[in-house]
Amino acid sequence: MREFKLPSLGADMNEGTLLEWRVGPGDVVKRGQVVAVVDTTKAAIEVECWEDGTVDRLVVEPGTTIPVGAVIALLREPGETEEQAAHWRAEHPIAAPALAPAAPRAPAAVPEPRAEERVRQRVSPAARRHAEEKGIDIETVVGTGPHGAVTVEDVERAAAAATGAEVPDRAAEMRRTIAAAMARSKREIPHYYLATEIPLAAATRWLAAVNERRPVTERLLMAVLFIKATARALVKFPELNGFYRDGRFEPSPAVHVGVAISLRQGGLIAPALLDVNTKPSDQLMREVADLVKRARALSLKSSEFSLPTVTVTNLGDQGVESVYGVIYPPQVALIGFGKMTERAWVEDGSIQIAPVVTASLSADHRASDGHRGGLFLNELKALLQQPERL
Repeated sequence: MREFKLPSLGADMNEGTLLEWRVGPGDVVKRGQVVAVVDTTKAAIEVECWEDGTVDRLVVEPGTTIPVGAVIALLREPGETEEQAAHWRAEHPIAAPALAPAAPRAPAAVPEPRAEERVRQRVSPAARRHAEEKGIDIETVVGTGPHGAVTVEDVERAAAAATGAEVPDRAAEMRRTIAAAMARSKREIPHYYLATEIPLAAATRWLAAVNERRPVTERLLMAVLFIKATARALVKFPELNGFYRDGRFEPSPAVHVGVAISLRQGGLIAPALLDVNTKPSDQLMREVADLVKRARALSLKSSEFSLPTVTVTNLGDQGVESVYGVIYPPQVALIGFGKMTERAWVEDGSIQIAPVVTASLSADHRASDGHRGGLFLNELKALLQQPERL
């Protein structure tokens, strides 16, 4: 028997509210399968199972707020019998009462929407579920998300208006949560900061040539090259990729890049792109677009919050020439990119006008030092001079 616990979805998360179970007792689950939806200060997160098994018991009722690390379900291991499970439960009583077992559920047939329904406003999955739980007609909710999409906050606002209750301010709550995490970071992590200017003439030419043959929806952005080059450089400098926990650094064999995304309603989140160093740029472009879309609809997966091994932030579109970020614990580094600017640049003994970006590194002195940090930035610079190899 395995205890399935509420995972930590970031250093700034202490608890979450269970919105929905996607499985029931007796259901066979696979690693990576979404089994529940949990609401946090940042978003409604789809929680994934971390291994194969069979759902034995659901411990927590939807609507319950539980701390990180609390047992929310019991999973039988493959091959484990009901008798063995009963024996385990007798020896390991859990504090919360188990929900009544139910027979495995078969998926209900979903009718094809009528033509007039297909043109209705967008609704995030989490918002639709939230509306059903609160008894709100989703068709009456005014959407404030991307392209008028209905978000969880819109549903909460509609529910509060219906009951006369105070409208919850998720943006303010998120800001408080971020502030607490960043205060902890500056208090506990001995930051050091480095920066370098990187010429982008080669990368700009290569992108223009590649995108000329593509439709607009399939064109690559410079930001994807930044992310991919960062991941490739981190493979050579593993002391910048991983976690500092329990007094020691734990390097990560995988490079999961947290991408800082600003939310339209306020606040910032940094969900992960997984295994970035092993993926081609085209695939990363699609994944970045999907991640931003789902982040702004507040519909993300638990792995995207719990797995980032490093964070990249790009403030170039805000007109910022350089950024020196605060490390997101327990990570040990943050890489920042500013806007591209035209600069006088010396190349092969001649002066030319070239696009240049300032790349910065904020790193944890407990895991690395300025010498290695400088070599990392030099490697990043070299990689961006050969974009066709990224």
